[in-house]
Amino acid sequence: MPQPGERQDPYLEYRFSVEIGGVIVADFTECSGLKAETEVFEYKEGGVNSMSHKLPVRTTFGNLTLKRGVNASRDLVDWYQNLINHGWAVDDRRNVSVVVFDRAGEEVLRWNLVRALPVKWDGPAFKPDSTAVAVETLELAFESVDAVTGAS
Repeated sequence: MPQPGERQDPYLEYRFSVEIGGVIVADFTECSGLKAETEVFEYKEGGVNSMSHKLPVRTTFGNLTLKRGVNASRDLVDWYQNLINHGWAVDDRRNVSVVVFDRAGEEVLRWNLVRALPVKWDGPAFKPDSTAVAVETLELAFESVDAVTGAS
């Protein structure tokens, strides 16, 4: 743990992995959408004209977006396809973790996303004159998130 006033370098954005259902899926090229927002109710108290009370109502979470190069693995697409084919009668929610590592490869931070499920898949765009990697995108909705410092 750093001492007060001691310089702390930020963590590198490319040093991460994603765990889905306890299995590390480390081949994502991008992970975004970790966010939370709390709705606020503003209460204006009678006779107090210099301020208003701001009371938290509910917190909502954004969707996590994962991008990766298309390969032979169909596990994530199959997860989403299973939910589509069986309606939402199949509750195949999974816990997902986004794990950040320091320069030495040690886990320093983890966001645990509770009861995630896929809600959107974007397939790759193909161009015959391009040499870029074909990329697919999977978007996950989740119910809550917990940030954990250090290895869990």
